[in-house]
Amino acid sequence: MRNAIHPEYRPVVFRDRAANYTFLTRSTMTSAKTIAWEDGNTYPVVDVEISDASHPFYTGTARVLDTAGRVERFERRYGKRGAA
Repeated sequence: MRNAIHPEYRPVVFRDRAANYTFLTRSTMTSAKTIAWEDGNTYPVVDVEISDASHPFYTGTARVLDTAGRVERFERRYGKRGAA
């Protein structure tokens, strides 16, 4: 491997805001925010939208979406189906 071309690989905390779940792993991600971890060290923290703690595939729960509102908005914008 060539020197000085690879990003630094270090411990990083990932925080899933939806599930209030954090985990420590190694990554090349960077962040200006830091967090004090259980071992007393301070690590960079990266906020993520979804993780295995909140993803419906892993948890077995699905989120209810406002599909009726989406359909009505689509019909207002483009007309009803088959109304040619």
